[in-house]
Amino acid sequence: MTDQDLGVILRKAKMYQEYMQMVPIPARKASVIPCNSWTGLAASIKGLYGQPLHYLTNLSVKKWDSLRIGASDEDVPLDILIDPAKAEAGIWCIEEMHKKTTSPYFIARLWHADPMYHANIDEIFPDLNDSSK
Repeated sequence: MTDQDLGVILRKAKMYQEYMQMVPIPARKASVIPCNSWTGLAASIKGLYGQPLHYLTNLSVKKWDSLRIGASDEDVPLDILIDPAKAEAGIWCIEEMHKKTTSPYFIARLWHADPMYHANIDEIFPDLNDSSK
């Protein structure tokens, strides 16, 4: 990629990070979410709350699922191993950290190295004026 391509990616990363900072962390918990995996929990959260999770949160939950491969409890549903409310709270804590502390330059470097980065960006666009979420 050229420096010009990197500049375009950096502009996209800045816009993305600014947008994600506008998406609030839900103040209320909808319900206990049963889940088999971290990615399953993340998908349920997105559907239940109608909002995207940060690119880095999506990468994190995929990594957490990969860490279970080969473990003796690999086939045990996640909600049996970890209290579902704690698992959801963990995702929201990580989400808040990614939204509030991640540099767009860091995101741009990751995107520059991964031509398929779009696959980890959610295509959910919540109404940011709706304070009920």
